[in-house]
Amino acid sequence: MKLLTLNCHSWQEENQWEKIRTIAQVIDENDYDVIALQEVSQHVDSTELYGGVKDDNFAYVLVEELKKRGNDRYSMVWDVAHLGYDVYEEGLAILTKHPVVSTESFYITKSEDTSFWKTRKVVGATIRYLEKEMTFYSCHLGWWDDEEESYKDQVDRLVKKAGNHEVYFLLGDFNNDAGKEGEGYDYLLSKELVDTYTLAMATDDGTTVVGDIAGWDGNEKGLRIDYIFSNISLPVHGSNVIFNSKNKPVVSDHFGVEVILESPLPKS
Repeated sequence: MKLLTLNCHSWQEENQWEKIRTIAQVIDENDYDVIALQEVSQHVDSTELYGGVKDDNFAYVLVEELKKRGNDRYSMVWDVAHLGYDVYEEGLAILTKHPVVSTESFYITKSEDTSFWKTRKVVGATIRYLEKEMTFYSCHLGWWDDEEESYKDQVDRLVKKAGNHEVYFLLGDFNNDAGKEGEGYDYLLSKELVDTYTLAMATDDGTTVVGDIAGWDGNEKGLRIDYIFSNISLPVHGSNVIFNSKNKPVVSDHFGVEVILESPLPKS
């Protein structure tokens, strides 16, 4: 099974359409089973197509770009979390080429006011893969030291909801550096989650953010803040950073993470 997570920084990038085509090309080439996207935006004034999805929704545009390449296997699940830059409905998405059994979205913050930029939601999809049902969540959490919206509370709400499923994966931008002991990364691991990066037989340095970006003002080092967690331990053949110029061109202010792992086998 191949998984990908990417914070898209959508519609904030120079040469945005070129980068969309790059992402579509890589998805087509690598044939991911599930893709989790964060900062998936659409303009508030754009034309609605269906179910709140508008014609410039970044995930919708990406799926349409895949169709132009003859790849019509991917469906999308999307929901809005909050307004960004006053003009974008910013949300999260799951893309998958497998049958979707059910979908969900829920707030992990105290705030449910979409006009407040710290309001955060998680989007999930349960899919059927090799006759096994598995649930995948696209996640974009806040910061460890945020006094308005507790990071611990966000994680607690997320894990409680996800715990309704036998097998689940949490993919996304967790805004906490793995190198910072005693903070958000360690708190996630305390919830009996496993980091697929640490299970992988082959890895790189895992860095997904370099330098000063929004939310990490003044940062001068490489950070590992984008992850793929699971509630079960299973063989992981590889975990690699992608879209970092070494492995495919840069397409966002975050690099992506891709993993190749063994799927849990169905019960006999």
